Amino acid sequence: MKKAFLSIMALLLSIVFTSSYIRAENTTEFENKEESSESVETDLAPNAKSSYLIEFTSGKVISSKNEDEKLYPASMTKMMGLLLIYEALNNKKITWDDSVTTSEHAASMGGSQVFLEPNEVMSVKDLIKAICIASANDAMVAMAEKIAGTHEGFVKQMNQKAKELGLKNTNFVNATGLHDPQHYSSAKDMALIAQALIQEGGDALLEITGTYDAYIREDGDNKFWLVNTNKLLKQYEGVDGLKTGFTQEAMSCITVTAKKNNLRLIAVVMGEPSSNVRNQEIKQLLDYGYAQYAQELLYPAGSVIEETIIDNGKLKKVNLVTLEDMVYVYEKGNQSTEAEKNIEITKEDLPYVPNEAIGKVQIKMSDGFVMEASIGVEHEVQPLEYLDFFMKSFAAFLA
Repeated sequence: MKKAFLSIMALLLSIVFTSSYIRAENTTEFENKEESSESVETDLAPNAKSSYLIEFTSGKVISSKNEDEKLYPASMTKMMGLLLIYEALNNKKITWDDSVTTSEHAASMGGSQVFLEPNEVMSVKDLIKAICIASANDAMVAMAEKIAGTHEGFVKQMNQKAKELGLKNTNFVNATGLHDPQHYSSAKDMALIAQALIQEGGDALLEITGTYDAYIREDGDNKFWLVNTNKLLKQYEGVDGLKTGFTQEAMSCITVTAKKNNLRLIAVVMGEPSSNVRNQEIKQLLDYGYAQYAQELLYPAGSVIEETIIDNGKLKKVNLVTLEDMVYVYEKGNQSTEAEKNIEITKEDLPYVPNEAIGKVQIKMSDGFVMEASIGVEHEVQPLEYLDFFMKSFAAFLA
């Protein structure tokens, strides 16, 4: 009996101990899983060497990974070239209808091309189409020579512009993006170039970069069909640009811009293993941006910001108005409010006329988001003349 009793007790203790051990082990495993899930950060572009996602108007950073790493940009390089081209167009240094004669050097470019012949003449508009849609290296060099005289001179301008934009990890050796060990950039710098390009090129640029196919040499015997290298134009709502890139050394790269519900995003991935993976991961970045953030119009252009006193003006008081829309970006579920407003008048001398920038307003939102816009006057303000000064002084004396 005693042996039987001891055997039963041993069995019971064994069951209790085993049960406790299993519960403890399961609890530890569960706790470890919880800790693990909290520590994991979502990588929206896991196959990319670097990625960057910003809101266009403000430059607000929504997502980033290795954004300052120096990598080969391939044909995304052409965004800087296009920025200089559109500056030249806007400054009237060239026109859309100007003729460009192809040099031997431009015609010799390899890689993506539209097979320009030496001494072939083409319009600026057609060459821009060839650059934006087909990523044509020969067209890019032809335009570089048109603007700067030489390809090398144009590259110097590209690097100078990089300094003006404050780019920290960019150096250009050519205008095309053909591989060179000293030709590099970063995802962040590419996004900043894209932002400046869209600001400079506006709708005229996006109309071309958003075109899926078009023709050049339409009136000649060598009509050439251009098909956009950016297949996301047909795969993702709102995409209207901007530039793809590929070399063996750079792998697949892309800078994309899209606009939905008035919110424009710019996304960059570099060093992707293939164009299919590249496109899939850039979609994930855009999806995340549109799921997490929204944009609101705080002040439409022409809104009265503040009334101000003009000491030496014929109008004693005048309303200051915004000369452009002021929009802010916020995280969905955490809409911010106006927290601080600073106005700076930079033009001291009268007269002031409507639609002329005389200063700027900076507004800080409750979540820290900052926006800035030029301001002008609602009504014309002329300076006081001598008689006006006399009457003003006399009225002050009588008071």
